[in-house]
Amino acid sequence: MRGAVDLGALRDRAAASRPADGAPARPAEPPATPSPAPAAAGAVTVIDVTEATFQSEVLERSLTTPVIIDFWAEWCGPCKQLSPVLERLAVEGAGSWVLAKIDVDSNPRIAQAFQVQGIPMVFAVVGGRPLTAFTGVIPEAQIRLFINEVLQATGLDVEVPEDPALVAADDALMAGDLDEAERAYKKILSDRPADEVAKSGLAQVELFRRVSGVDPEQVLSAAAAAPDDVDAQSLAADVEVLSGRADEAYTRLVELIRRTAGEERDRVRTHLVSLFAVAAPDDPAVLKARRALANALF
Repeated sequence: MRGAVDLGALRDRAAASRPADGAPARPAEPPATPSPAPAAAGAVTVIDVTEATFQSEVLERSLTTPVIIDFWAEWCGPCKQLSPVLERLAVEGAGSWVLAKIDVDSNPRIAQAFQVQGIPMVFAVVGGRPLTAFTGVIPEAQIRLFINEVLQATGLDVEVPEDPALVAADDALMAGDLDEAERAYKKILSDRPADEVAKSGLAQVELFRRVSGVDPEQVLSAAAAAPDDVDAQSLAADVEVLSGRADEAYTRLVELIRRTAGEERDRVRTHLVSLFAVAAPDDPAVLKARRALANALF
């Protein structure tokens, strides 16, 4: 990413706020108030950054400590899935790196400087320059690898503590060992019932099982030929979710709920809710579909 970001414009903006020659110097604006978790008391781990504090909190801080920027927005569902993971890992890092959270709506100039096209987007800044980046929600194991690579690139031989249980579950899922992945995610949920990553992982296991060995085109064709067949429509929705067309999948099942009753309606509702679990709870598409489901049921 070197050379892809124009940080000069942000430096110029900071300089423009300084007094003209001959005017008394104003004290530097204090940095944004850090908000570390209690476990990280005394160490700066997570900070909210604005255009006014970007120079000191990101560029200057990155000269001595790697800074990882989380570009987010209040309306962004995937951001709400990724940000808590980044914040937790920052606390685990105990000051070896700092997470800078930047709201793209409130700070459009920074987002423009980094050429942010979609969020969530994560940048690592080292030595005053962007080093590497990724976009979207990725598994926690991959986020940990990303952080380790950033720390190693700075010459710091620091390992970010991994959650062995989640790493093992994710590895099993990526390897296609669905039985092992299921056992691992269920064990995590027995210890941490509110773990959203494990819930999503378990929902993905169930989804992969349902579509194993199917031909997507044949599934969608069969659903088109039998619009009121619950099994055909449910499998078609599975295929659509896996192909990145979750909106279509949700709409398909909500409309089927409107045309069914009794046990069949309950089967469709249960299947739709299982698909919601694959995504983040605050995903805009899920929230929209939940409202449509409520209207269809009541």
